[in-house]
Amino acid sequence: MKVRSIVGVLLKGMLFLGFSLALNGCHTRQSDTRPSIEFTKIPPAAQGGRERVDTISGRVIGARRGLQIVVYARSGPWWVQPWPDRPFIPIQADSTWSSETHLGFEYAALLVDPDYQPPPTMDVAPTEGGRVVLVKIVKGVGEPQFAPTKPLHFTGYDWKVRTIASDRGGMNNLYDADNAWTDVSGALHLRIKKKEDRWSCAEVFLTRSLGYGTYILVVRDTSRLEPAAVLTMNTSDDWAGEQHFRELDLAIGRWGDGTSKKNAQYGVQPFYVPGNLVEFTEPPGIMTHSLHWESGRASFKTVRGPSPSGATVVSEHVFMSGVPSPGQEVIYLAFFVVASKENPLQNENEVVIEKFEYRP
Repeated sequence: MKVRSIVGVLLKGMLFLGFSLALNGCHTRQSDTRPSIEFTKIPPAAQGGRERVDTISGRVIGARRGLQIVVYARSGPWWVQPWPDRPFIPIQADSTWSSETHLGFEYAALLVDPDYQPPPTMDVAPTEGGRVVLVKIVKGVGEPQFAPTKPLHFTGYDWKVRTIASDRGGMNNLYDADNAWTDVSGALHLRIKKKEDRWSCAEVFLTRSLGYGTYILVVRDTSRLEPAAVLTMNTSDDWAGEQHFRELDLAIGRWGDGTSKKNAQYGVQPFYVPGNLVEFTEPPGIMTHSLHWESGRASFKTVRGPSPSGATVVSEHVFMSGVPSPGQEVIYLAFFVVASKENPLQNENEVVIEKFEYRP
């Protein structure tokens, strides 16, 4: 009788212990469960622009109260959607979320704390950490769609003319194919012109990558440009965010500052790194600008007149830090408006580029 009692007590103890372990294991699994994000509607894979938006939707499973969704779309950089001043998307009582978004080749949904401050743009894909609880990235639906362009032939090279809006130069501008053309002498004209109460700008880009070598640009007098008008020649690779888009820049203009005597600059990205931006004063008249790009070195020079040989040097600088290596970059020539409260653009502006040349 005593043996049976002892055995019974032992069995009850073992059952209780097993039940407790199972219960604890259940609690452990529940506490270890991470939230998840699902997409229920994914927009097309397409080059972004102001002209076209779509809906992106999904649900969040297992998120604690108070978290929100932030969406980014990648078209070149990653851009917060739908606008920088409206980045937060609430999670509904049924765990769903939905928002408008401009198009991109990829889309990222971030589950974030209420006090997260989303940057307007990122060079590389967003990652988890800090106020970002979770990130889910998907490719857009279908084959990638690229914005329509207009062909243009200039100094022996084939170019494409932009037809949709762009954030080139960090400015959100409209672009119109009618603002870029060549005249009977073969010179390229880029124009900023009013269209439907907004300024429309001009951008052309090469159809192929040229890589290391010397790039030469001959530009007629730009001394009469308004402070809010900027002309740039730069390399850019939309697929190389980790290398700051392989961007090397020549810019002519005062970026909206009517008091500055510095009206031109050379740069490598990111421009905010000390030493990555050099400003100078470009005098009136025809100027020849050159960029010699080689491994670990980018040499810029500006001289007076239509030839780089034997001319008076206006400015020159060599960058030996942060210089990208070649990839899928192409040359862009862009003429656009800088937002300026003190010096808003008043009139139509135009630049004339007499020559573009590449020497391997």
